Amino acid sequence: MNTEYLRATDLLDFGTESLQALVAARGWKQLAPADRIGAAYAFVRDEIAFGYNASDVLPASAVLADGYGQCNTKTTLLMALLRALDVPCRVNGATIHKRLQKGVVNGAFYLAAPTSINHTWTEVLLDGHWVGLEGVILDASYLRGLRTTVPEGTTAFLGFGVGTANLAAPPVEWQGEATWIQRSGVNQDFGAYPDPDAYYAKHGDNLRGLRAWVYRAWVRHVLNRNVARIRSLSA
Repeated sequence: MNTEYLRATDLLDFGTESLQALVAARGWKQLAPADRIGAAYAFVRDEIAFGYNASDVLPASAVLADGYGQCNTKTTLLMALLRALDVPCRVNGATIHKRLQKGVVNGAFYLAAPTSINHTWTEVLLDGHWVGLEGVILDASYLRGLRTTVPEGTTAFLGFGVGTANLAAPPVEWQGEATWIQRSGVNQDFGAYPDPDAYYAKHGDNLRGLRAWVYRAWVRHVLNRNVARIRSLSA
């Protein structure tokens, strides 16, 4: 079973020089399995900032080169790093309601967005159990900035890329158990796939044609400025 969850794919291109160099430089292969997961998770969560790439369907090496990502692209990068570390992993596909993005996505962009948006997260095989790592999406600085905009002690929250029962202390730190940050926004679960290539082959990308071009050329830059503004509030 594990072979299927350890192989390279077009998107999980962990054999590329940049990913191999990162793994070697950090010394992650010398760690125990649970610590390898934690190290890769912490890197993708906080050293790859939350932001909107040109496409969901980017190879891991391209996400690493961008230095930022959202749910789908961070999932691809995290999976590639885990497989480079010989940690079996798979992807869970779903959709989130666009309400979860409101605040980052506003005005005409929000109205034009599809109601349900492709959403994925990594699941790792640890001690015979699959553990979800959805909490990797938002970096700590972004979350700190967002908290400055809401009343202290806010619990249930949906918007600005967050869907959680407890904004003050969401389950996003790796402690050997599942992590979540957008869970309450999920409105359909497609289940597990061996890799993101298989998931996108069946369910496709979020945007196509003219809408995809407009997103790449214009919309995502507006969204990234909105994200940067929120993150700046954490300083």
